Amino acid sequence: MLSLKAAHVHLGSAHILHGVDIEVRPGEIVCLLGRNGAGKSTTLRTIMGLLKPSQGALSFEGQGIAGLAPHRISARGNAFVPEDRRVFASLTVEENIRVAAEMAGRAAAPARLREAISLFPDLQGKLRQKAATLSGGQQQMLAIVRALAAQPRLLLLDEPSEGLAPGMVRAIHDAVVEMRTRGISLLLVEQNLPFALALGDVFLVLSRGTVVFRGIKQELLQSGLMGQYLGVEYGPRPTQGAASNSAII
Repeated sequence: MLSLKAAHVHLGSAHILHGVDIEVRPGEIVCLLGRNGAGKSTTLRTIMGLLKPSQGALSFEGQGIAGLAPHRISARGNAFVPEDRRVFASLTVEENIRVAAEMAGRAAAPARLREAISLFPDLQGKLRQKAATLSGGQQQMLAIVRALAAQPRLLLLDEPSEGLAPGMVRAIHDAVVEMRTRGISLLLVEQNLPFALALGDVFLVLSRGTVVFRGIKQELLQSGLMGQYLGVEYGPRPTQGAASNSAII
């Protein structure tokens, strides 16, 4: 579905990504993990055309999208929820959703709006409310709904649980699960490790712009990399020889 191959990205003189490979298959939730500054957000911004790779290939559903403008990448079936949400504070909840749908070239039909917002009951009674008056968690929900209004087949989520109360985190978790049932694939950047582990099918760990691990949940837990690259200890320590069975690359 999505393929990023051998991507190198520079910001000015800084070399941020060093040959990053990512693949997302239909129906998958792929989690991109790593410490602050590892290159996770840069990777998402590169996929959405906000940054241009200096080397590498980028394709979506078999067609090259490297070099396309962000709105053209979005029109192909991709949507992006950035870390800072970027809702239109002066517009109502409904206006935010309608604007996003229309910018992506999708008709803002009432049925489509209802389907997008159905993931978050907290927002359903706030359609006429200004986005600026919403809580941080509600703004995160709105940012996700706004992305879904464009009917993406792939959703890129950057730190969706950051700074949210536990109840809001559960609501985001449940929404991600429902998105999968609706046929949406996801590439999720997240530092809340329990949140990511509860959702992901495939995990990649970035360190200094390089993928140092690729594998499934059990391989990650047994890899011995949690403390080194994620700053946490989680799950059992690997037994002797276990690392040779993990997807360390």
